[in-house]
Amino acid sequence: MNYYNHSLFKEFIVLNQSENFNIYNVTITLPPRITSEGLWYDHNNAEEGSPLKSPFTILQLQILTIFFITQCCHFLLKSLGVPYFISSALAGILLGPTIKSDTLNKYKQLLFPFGSEDTLQLISAFGYTFYLFLNYVQMDYSMITRTGKRAWAIALSSLVPIGLGFAFFLGCYPFIVKTIGEKEIHSMPAVFISHSICSFPVIASLLTELEILNSEIGRLALASALVLDITGIAFTGIATSMVVSSNKGVEAYFINVGGLIALFALILTIGRPLMKLVVRHTQEGRPVRKIFIYIIVFFVIIFGLIETELVQPFFGGAVMLGLAVPEGPPLGSELVKQLQLFSTWFLMPIFVTSCIMKVDLDLWNMNKSLVMIIFGLIVMVTLIKILLCVGICRFCSMPIIDSICIALILSCKGVVDICTYVLLYDAKKYTCGEVGIMVISGLILATISKIGVKSLYDPSRKYAGYQKRNILYLKPNTELRVVACVHKPCHIVPVRNSLDLFNPTPTNPVVVDVLRLMELIGRTSPIFISHRDQQMSVGASHHNFSEEIILHFNLYEHEYAGAATVNAYTAISPFTFMHDDICYLAMDKVASFIILPFHLRWRDDGTVESDDNNIRTLNIRVMEKAPCSIGILVNRGTCTSNSSNYVVAMIFLGGSDDREALCLAKRSAKELNNHLFVYRLIGKDSEATNWDNMLDAEVLRGVQGTYGRVENVTFEQITIDDASQITSFLNDVVIKFDYIIVGRRHGVKSSITSAMVSWTEFPELGVIGDLLASPDLETNASILVVQQQQMPTKW
Repeated sequence: MNYYNHSLFKEFIVLNQSENFNIYNVTITLPPRITSEGLWYDHNNAEEGSPLKSPFTILQLQILTIFFITQCCHFLLKSLGVPYFISSALAGILLGPTIKSDTLNKYKQLLFPFGSEDTLQLISAFGYTFYLFLNYVQMDYSMITRTGKRAWAIALSSLVPIGLGFAFFLGCYPFIVKTIGEKEIHSMPAVFISHSICSFPVIASLLTELEILNSEIGRLALASALVLDITGIAFTGIATSMVVSSNKGVEAYFINVGGLIALFALILTIGRPLMKLVVRHTQEGRPVRKIFIYIIVFFVIIFGLIETELVQPFFGGAVMLGLAVPEGPPLGSELVKQLQLFSTWFLMPIFVTSCIMKVDLDLWNMNKSLVMIIFGLIVMVTLIKILLCVGICRFCSMPIIDSICIALILSCKGVVDICTYVLLYDAKKYTCGEVGIMVISGLILATISKIGVKSLYDPSRKYAGYQKRNILYLKPNTELRVVACVHKPCHIVPVRNSLDLFNPTPTNPVVVDVLRLMELIGRTSPIFISHRDQQMSVGASHHNFSEEIILHFNLYEHEYAGAATVNAYTAISPFTFMHDDICYLAMDKVASFIILPFHLRWRDDGTVESDDNNIRTLNIRVMEKAPCSIGILVNRGTCTSNSSNYVVAMIFLGGSDDREALCLAKRSAKELNNHLFVYRLIGKDSEATNWDNMLDAEVLRGVQGTYGRVENVTFEQITIDDASQITSFLNDVVIKFDYIIVGRRHGVKSSITSAMVSWTEFPELGVIGDLLASPDLETNASILVVQQQQMPTKW
């Protein structure tokens, strides 16, 4: 079959051919044929109807091929921890000029005929533009004013490698000129500048992939990257105008820079207030109207065209507008929801592949001296940056492993860096060899950074302390610290009422840290807010959710004046990482107990009203990593906040979780208006000499009347023959109580419950807790399922 000249054009002639760039004269047919006649086209008139001459058909084949190769590479490399964009880059290497094979080149020419790359690049470039736009929409640049001294010190330390790089470059200038010539020496400053700074979208993406976005080092790295990126954007814009205008005189330079500043001022003074107006007129919980999304997308393109007139990259307008969009819901989150899938996950990988396809990465055919000098500069600058970062972190008393991890994170390169190198090549600023070396170094640094941090840093290890933080081992007459979590308004009253069980007194005070948990939508940076200074008056006529939490728990503090202290916080982070916020707060506040709301919500008639699997997943993760004891609160009743006394049941089977639960139950009995019933269920084959049973017996002495009878405590021991007796027992007693406290009994094997393990629907509640939370069991009692602090197995 005759494939003509493998071009979408009627004919093309090379007018000027140089080492790196070619100029063509092309002839096209008007109107162009966009679609083909399909597989059954007329072969006698192949030029008119062949699918290989149809731009749309070729584009479809190119996209399918790129995605197929990318997914195959990712399937093979994801187990090694290699970033996803590396797979897109490998697809570009396979389809580009790097691999030289006559057989493969034949099919490459069929798949990528002359002229088709421009269509693929143009369409995917919109993906890159909106990828940057969304990343800067999600950027909370107010972090700059809230960033601590460590982040500023780490960010500003990146200027040192740039200065040392210039000093080395000027000192070795004669040697470098003699070795590689003056033609390629102008790329040297770009090498050490680009490897000294970092991109905020790249760092945020890396932290998200590593699932450490809201860890301590994640927040520090993100803050440092934000300072560097905002500074870099400003200097890059001015420097670009200076370089491009250098041949046009000072007047052109001032026009370009002035226009750039005026455009940004216009966006901030007019665009941002208008977008804030849209946010204010959007009802809480409702999405922004689609017309406003369309208007913003339209202005992304308009500002991009204005940027090109100011000799800036097209995506510069998207960056400016993205910085002005109010982050978070409702506007920022709606933009992310509408645009992220198509731009970030569909067009963006294609853009990476098409960029890599332009560059020949075959180092063996490059100037060996050029390769050695550029790689030497990159290694030197990167090592200086890592050592400085580690030194500053160590000076701030950070562990050595965490210091190395932060240095590796800030040395990472990614999509933005790789694409920037190739766009400089498109602008004819650098040769193919220079750009190829920088692209290879970027791919290597991206891989090393992710694998290195993943191997060195375990964010959960800091929660696995050896200090006992639970109620059982709490010393007498010491304060009990509790972290109470709230997701929704329906959780406020049940969680607040459950705090009455802890019975705060002046001699046994309770400190409650209330944590409101919100999903991070429409922003990149997780946020942790303290509301200690936001006091609400009882008579406030209007308040939002956070103020409602403050109001309810302030009332609790006033009710137990001198015995209870309440601190309110809000954590905004992705559900994937939300457990870190809870565990970090519990560790920081030396909490002994965490209260987590159950993921099911019941109606008054006992049927399930809603089910949130995100909350369930969060609860399970907290139970795996928490530095203290935990209680999952299953609210099945219609609790009121004015209850003066409670009838509480404690179902005791034995084990560490049950002992912890019993200690909590005994605290509630210290309030004489409460009445506690303790039911001990034992099997016929229980061993009295078993060590766990001996510990159980010791804890039970206080409620059995060994040390004297307690008026408001009733103890009953029940022998269980089989599992059916447990179900019958629960059906008989659950209607009598306001609260039922049980232990999860995680990892405890018992003849009483072994037959029911396979029936368990919610393992995080344990066997008894799962039965009590079953819709088949009619009760209005709230259930608190307790798990004692999980201590490390090795000392």
